[in-house]
Amino acid sequence: MTQTPRKIVIAGASGFVGRYLVERHRARGTDVITVGRRDSVTWSDADALSRAVDGASLVINLAGRSVDCRYTPENRRIILTSRTETTAAMKLAIERAGSPPPLWVNSSTATIYRHAMDRPQTESSGELGEGFSVSVARSWEQTLLDGELPGTRRVALRMAIVLGQGSVLERLVTLARRGVAGPQWDTPWFPSRRRREAGTEHRFGAPWGRQKFSWIHVEDVHRMIDFLVANPDIDGAINASSPGPVDNRTLMHTLRKVLRIPFGIPVPRPALELGAALMGTETELILKSRWVVPERMTAAGFTFTYPELETAIRSILD
Repeated sequence: MTQTPRKIVIAGASGFVGRYLVERHRARGTDVITVGRRDSVTWSDADALSRAVDGASLVINLAGRSVDCRYTPENRRIILTSRTETTAAMKLAIERAGSPPPLWVNSSTATIYRHAMDRPQTESSGELGEGFSVSVARSWEQTLLDGELPGTRRVALRMAIVLGQGSVLERLVTLARRGVAGPQWDTPWFPSRRRREAGTEHRFGAPWGRQKFSWIHVEDVHRMIDFLVANPDIDGAINASSPGPVDNRTLMHTLRKVLRIPFGIPVPRPALELGAALMGTETELILKSRWVVPERMTAAGFTFTYPELETAIRSILD
């Protein structure tokens, strides 16, 4: 007799992480229900969402507008509400379910920590930062973790930069092949009252490409969620990052090595600010020092398939 595959729900499956998780789970024969604006279950249909999570063994919510954009007032509003409102809708659906899922993994971000140059940020000793991106992360996690939700364990996955097909790595490869393969240098920059008041101004603090780059391979995100399923004593905030963070100089050197590019021109902040404006993005995404390590997962015994950056990059580009 054929065993009925378990049912899981993945929201925000249109992004590259979501697509990867859907593919990996369906390859196992798992019944995967996707939730999104154009999926079989939409956020506007509360009843359908409740039916979807009812009896599911796992819920993964990755929904949220990409932060790879200019932080205009409208984009800031959408970035926040696309995270908090979908998380609130998922919570309501689980509350209404007759058989709620035992585990709900909700995306969060390692950007919640401060610009760190002195020491790595862990779940136990990390210091939360300030500004727009941090306020979004705080609200996101608060929406997830506040209140009672009997029968469902909740995990906020504070993801570092995820590397895989369709990730920021593709943009870096394009720049490297165009000769701009050097480190991204932070420098003092003209203050803007508008950006300062909005909390979106990156303040100088990491010269010569010394800002830390915390990352994780998309396969290890998948394996980390499997590990959480198998370890029911883990809940709350979890750093989803490789144990091998590097600085920006090492990132670009490693990329040049893999691509066999002998030299890369450094890019100082004035050029980055101009390029970000033309590309419709923000320099904070590359200049903020994200120094995050997976203290809780390492202590629990999780092992990474890709703990080192070069191996991770080679696996993706190959």
